[in-house]
Amino acid sequence: MAGEGSTFRLRCSLLGHGQDVRGLTRGLFPEGSFVSVSRDRTARLWAPDGLNRGFTEMHCMSGHSNFVSCVCIIPPSDLYPRGLIATGGNDHNICIFTVDSPAPLYVLKGHKNTVCSLSSGKFGTLLSGSWDTTAKVWLNDRCMMTLQGHTAAIWAVKILPEQGLMLTGSADKTIKLWKAGRCERTFTGHEDCVRGLAILSEMEFLSCANDASVRRWQISGECLQVYYGHTNYIYSISVFPRCKDFVTTGEDRSLRIWKQGECAQTIRLPAQSVWCCCVLDNGDIVVGASDGIIRVFTESLERTASAEEIQAFENELAQASIDPKTGDLGDINADDLPGREHLKDPGTRDGQTRLIKDNGKVEAYQWSVSEGRWIKIGDVVGSSGATQQTSGKVLFEGKEYDYVFTIDVNENGPSYKLPYNITDDPWLTAYNFLQKNDLNPMFLDQVAKFIMDNTKGQTLLSTSNQFSDPFTGAGRYVPGSSSGSSTIAGADPFTGAGRYVPGSASNTVPPVGGVDPFTGKLKELNGSAAEEHKLTEDDLIILEKLLSATCNTSTETPTAQQLQTLWRAINWPEDIVFPALDILRLSVRHPTVNENFCSEKEHVQFIILLLKFLNPKGKQANQLLALRALCNCFVSHAGQKLMMEQRDEIMTQAIETKSGNNKNIHIALATLTLNYAVCLHKVNNVEGKAQCLSVISTVMEVVQDLEAIFRLLVALGTLISDDTNAVQLAKSLGVDSQIKKYASVSEPAKVKECCRFVLNLL
Repeated sequence: MAGEGSTFRLRCSLLGHGQDVRGLTRGLFPEGSFVSVSRDRTARLWAPDGLNRGFTEMHCMSGHSNFVSCVCIIPPSDLYPRGLIATGGNDHNICIFTVDSPAPLYVLKGHKNTVCSLSSGKFGTLLSGSWDTTAKVWLNDRCMMTLQGHTAAIWAVKILPEQGLMLTGSADKTIKLWKAGRCERTFTGHEDCVRGLAILSEMEFLSCANDASVRRWQISGECLQVYYGHTNYIYSISVFPRCKDFVTTGEDRSLRIWKQGECAQTIRLPAQSVWCCCVLDNGDIVVGASDGIIRVFTESLERTASAEEIQAFENELAQASIDPKTGDLGDINADDLPGREHLKDPGTRDGQTRLIKDNGKVEAYQWSVSEGRWIKIGDVVGSSGATQQTSGKVLFEGKEYDYVFTIDVNENGPSYKLPYNITDDPWLTAYNFLQKNDLNPMFLDQVAKFIMDNTKGQTLLSTSNQFSDPFTGAGRYVPGSSSGSSTIAGADPFTGAGRYVPGSASNTVPPVGGVDPFTGKLKELNGSAAEEHKLTEDDLIILEKLLSATCNTSTETPTAQQLQTLWRAINWPEDIVFPALDILRLSVRHPTVNENFCSEKEHVQFIILLLKFLNPKGKQANQLLALRALCNCFVSHAGQKLMMEQRDEIMTQAIETKSGNNKNIHIALATLTLNYAVCLHKVNNVEGKAQCLSVISTVMEVVQDLEAIFRLLVALGTLISDDTNAVQLAKSLGVDSQIKKYASVSEPAKVKECCRFVLNLL
């Protein structure tokens, strides 16, 4: 940051947007450029004007059907060497533009509410945050994963420099750290909506919130420092290049510059809401506000505006009206205020405000250290005269509305809050309000008329329909909707085999003599079972016959009676069920047993039962055998179809078993992941591959057994083989750095060979 200790002054004011400027980001091309987005539904690319101190609007981008609320730059790639521009809007969409086209290259649909924050990472990944309480990870034109866990709107998102780590800030007052799609840590401390995030380093970040504070955090969870200075909501925070100084903007009409942890300079603007800011490579600060004007401030004397322009800015500021109800200037009692002579005394710090009474009017002044004088920042009036048309004036349940009305239905009853945007239909809003609060429909006309009377006839715009997720036809993953759910994958291109199934190698089922231990343990536990669970002698013989039939020690086919008896046995209490689960995991490899348990009729209860045994707090023996049973389901068509349909639930529950230190459980979990990888290899199921890669990355962190590592490496190689999207996602999750340590493993040699092969693919 140039010129330590110097002062920021106006460089230029840019007119172009018709309404509030809601988002800004530093551009990559042309050099020194930036992009702005506005409630006027446009995005604009601004480039420095070589002839003077200003900027020129390169072009205007349109693609949203409603307000545009956020913007970020996607770094250059081979396909787009100048990078791309991503914008998010109140129409629930994300538009992707090239730097020289006014129309979107493509549109990302999937969120169910306003997209209010965007951040880009390496390898083309894009992270979006929405009022629908979710964040989504996108790669090119695909949603790769959805981050769920916040209980209110997500206002801020950031991708950290370390691959695979992401941050989200929410109206639920928390910040969450995500790794490979899973919440690793929740940061608490803010007392109101978290509105902005900024990255200081791989280990530290900043957050700002509606509680008027900025916090500095360590990734490990510790809050290192809290900064106070703003007197109202802080909307935006941006860091200077190559240092830890930063800038903030907020609802108190100010831009504040922070150096060495102190507020070094306060710049007031002639607009109530200073929505956004960004810092350019040269250290200049760009801010956008509710008056639709973009202003650039600089420390450089060469780039400072002319004396006439600075005077015009000060005049505009002096004529601004300050509403005392905002509390930005403290409690004001006009009768107690001094006169103009009070301005003869110098201020004690930059940004200090002083109120005087002159000819019956209350005026506000701010001290400028650099200029050694008081600058008028506005007249204090009974009301600012501003309408609530500037989005975000009213927050209700963590979301922005143009209005939030208080409705009293009858004198003695409670009052109800009715949030309303001028883009809403008053009749539909009234109907939904009555429904939500269980109020009499006879009030419909009354409430709708109240809305119309109190919005002063604001123009109503039609809102677009809810968009569905283009990949599943809905807004979320629905089990069974996967386009390739019933497809059997071909050979594993990575190992040349069809798939790895436990039992095909080290777990080979022993011949006849090996059956006795299973039934022997079953008989022993059956003796101590409660009466309602006890099996008869005949039942035990039936299970023995089932084992013989399924382990190829007889030519018989399993019967319906044998399968019913097995079902009863695997429904035993958790503390004695493991011998029955052992019989199940062996038997389910037989086509008849597989078809019976995995058929449309039975599969729901079957999966619910197995997932229950994967509870990390349950018995490890049950976890292990349930995982092995799930692995063996892949042997037949019916089982494979079921496993693909229920992939989301199965993988979500299975990954919880990683927390133990049982190497056999880790091997079984790695094997399940590998079987999924093989099935997903030839199926265009992006979400499935993303989930599988996330599981591999997460499990790699905790697993130490080299056999489990080997199977995870094979799974990884299978997923990314012949799929550039999967390669990019694996890189963005930081998988390459995770596996490098296995390239030097000497024994077993297959781990080193496999690792090197995968690194070549990456």
